[in-house]
Parts: sequence; C-alpha cells; structure tokens
Amino acid sequence: MARRTARRPITARNADRYALYQEAVQSPEDDFAFLRRIYRRHNGREALHLREDFCGTAYLSSTWVKRSPQHTAEGFDLDPEPLAWGKQHNLAPIGDAAKRVTLHKKDVREPGLRKPDLRLAQNFSYYVFQTRKELVEYFTAARKSLAKDGIFALDVYGGTEAVAEVEEPRSIGRGVRFVWEQHRYWPGTGEYLCFIHFRFRDGSKLERCFRYDWRYWSIIEVREALHEAGFRHVDSYFEQTDTPDGEGNGKFKLDQRGGSGRDCIGMVAYLVARA
Repeated sequence: MARRTARRPITARNADRYALYQEAVQSPEDDFAFLRRIYRRHNGREALHLREDFCGTAYLSSTWVKRSPQHTAEGFDLDPEPLAWGKQHNLAPIGDAAKRVTLHKKDVREPGLRKPDLRLAQNFSYYVFQTRKELVEYFTAARKSLAKDGIFALDVYGGTEAVAEVEEPRSIGRGVRFVWEQHRYWPGTGEYLCFIHFRFRDGSKLERCFRYDWRYWSIIEVREALHEAGFRHVDSYFEQTDTPDGEGNGKFKLDQRGGSGRDCIGMVAYLVARA
C-alpha cells in the first residue's frame, strides 16, 4: 500500500493569499451553470465569448475556456500582480486552452477585442466607482460592448447589516478562517471601507491582505443606473435559502421585488441586464 503524504498545515508563513481568495470567494462552475442557463433561456444557444471585468487572477476566464475549443475569454484589470499570478497558476496549467484567453491591463471601460456574449462584473467590484456619473459611464460602455443578444451580469449585496461595521468569519476548511470586515461606512457619502483577513489554526494571521475602498451601491441604485445607461431589461435573481439560519444556498431565482431578501441581514442577488 502506498504511503499517504500528509498535507502541510496552512499558516500565515506559507499561505498564498490569491489561492485562499479563490477558494473562499469564487465558485466559477456554479456561477457559469446559472449564467449559461439564463443566456440559453433568452437566446436559445450557448454563450461562447466571455468578458470578465475586474478579473484579478482570471479564475473565471480560465474556467470558461476549458469548456470547449469554441469558448474564448477576455479579462480586464488594472493591477499587474494578480494578473501575473493568474497567468502562472490559472492559465499555465490548462495548456493550449490558455491561448483562448486574452488578458488586458486596462480600465474596464476600455473596449475589448471582440463583442462578448456574456460580460461579468463579480464580487461587487464595480463599487470602486464612487460617483453615479462614473457608474453610468461604466454601464454604458458595457452595454455598447455587447454582442447581439449579449447579457451583462453583476452581483449586488444588501440586507439589514449590509453597511454595519462588523466582521463576518467563516471556515473554509483546513484550519483556515476567512474574515470579511466591513470596517467603516460613511452614510453621508456612501464611502465604504472593507478588508479581507485570513486566520489560521496555529494562531497566525494575514490581516488586511485585501482592501476595498468602495462606495456602497444599493440594488435599487444599481438597477436605476443600468436603465440610465440604456439597458431596457434588468432582471433580479435573488439567492435562495433552505437552512434554518438563513444562509444562502447558492441558487438564484428570478424575483423582481426581492421577496426572498426581506429581513435578511446579508443577501446577494444577480442583476442580469439586456439591451
């Protein structure tokens, strides 16, 4: 019998913050199962070209192109560090499929090489735009970029504690705790400062390893900005729950009035916009 090699415990000393972020925050297979279903429902065919805004490590793009030789992707981000990490850890391992991914170190308002069938802005990344003018400008660029019958999908965050100054820890396994901290919210301006920390079983920590200087945009404000940018149809899909503690189950249901989001201390929804 072969001897099983013990996995080395994760500590602050040997942790990779980008790998931990992907494990804690991203679930591309689940996201794409939902979004591909929505796209097929509206268009009767498969979406092939993806544009991933604020792509970071390009985890979504690298997952997308593995589906078939016809699937292609473009990712946009201004930070060279996660882009370089993604090339090494997400693109290099998928071999020839990586040739179908183009990464741009550019502002997300810049045009891409091709019109996308599906354009994404996930993890509330567009909260980086702190004025309505900037937000509408971004959404307008997104609308103009889309292929015929393309869709623009973005997630939004809300609930009774959405702007409370709190820490929300949860285990992601192997003795690692992910901590989302809503550090400061200024209600007069909407400014919103948040951090991600990782804490480990041995007591070591990676504190403030990701920082977010945002404006908090409510789901109503985002919907109105999308319409102002020229999107005719904006559908709301709220995450459902089937647990006694009200935790989301990762399944999203069309619900324009957001009944499933009532009285939630923290809820997530997708807005799917069509021109």
